[in-house]
Amino acid sequence: MSLYAIGDIQGCFSTLQALLNKINFDSKHDRLWLVGDLVNRGADSLQTLRWIYNHRDVVTTVLGNHDFHLLACGIGARTPKHNDTLDDILTAPDKDELLTWLRHQPLLYEDGDYMLVHAGILPTWNLEQARHHARQLEQALQGDQWQDILTAIYTSSSEDTLDNPWYTIANFFTRLRFCTADAVPDYQCKVAPQDAPQHLYPWFELTSRPLAHKTIVFGHWSSLGLYVTPHLIALDSGCVWGNSLTAIRLPDRQIFQVSSQERSVH
Repeated sequence: MSLYAIGDIQGCFSTLQALLNKINFDSKHDRLWLVGDLVNRGADSLQTLRWIYNHRDVVTTVLGNHDFHLLACGIGARTPKHNDTLDDILTAPDKDELLTWLRHQPLLYEDGDYMLVHAGILPTWNLEQARHHARQLEQALQGDQWQDILTAIYTSSSEDTLDNPWYTIANFFTRLRFCTADAVPDYQCKVAPQDAPQHLYPWFELTSRPLAHKTIVFGHWSSLGLYVTPHLIALDSGCVWGNSLTAIRLPDRQIFQVSSQERSVH
């Protein structure tokens, strides 16, 4: 059995299939970890989500910001943007089945020394804090009030985050890239680390990070690109922007990539 991590797919179904062919993926023996952002901006969000759902017994995924956006659009808490590619899901006959499954996926997944997350983990959190906050929101999304939770996330603003923990937790796990030196997230800066203002640092570079001993697998940051160190594996290589889709085989860390094969992107 082989275990591969892949990210970010964002509805790039043709490229995903090409990558699976390249790694000779066998659903009878192999397993996949996906770093979230399964849908949106790529040409085939519905085919992508259906494929993942149909292979859910061998696929582990976490929720990304585009997945949250889809869930919110599904209940009318958000309106799709002009460059979204979610209409095929929102009008599909199996929409409710797909979105019910999606909202039951975790924000944080652990297996031994590996942690799978979409964007990152707040640098000041220890393992217990990361687990606690992830489980808080996961349980809320899986509960009877899940529509209220999603609505609260998308009607919040930076001024009322203390009164809206759902907004704050969702942002930490699905939008984190940079922090200030005292670990305050900055969600506006999306450039590569070398191009960032001097007062901002990649979340994983803050030296006091309690989880530095864990190997964190994440995506979300296409301008960072493929980035692998002993304890970090960043996999968003910008497929949806016309670049590559990346898989890494764990634990030997062999890299596999295919160029974007999408008929249209973003």
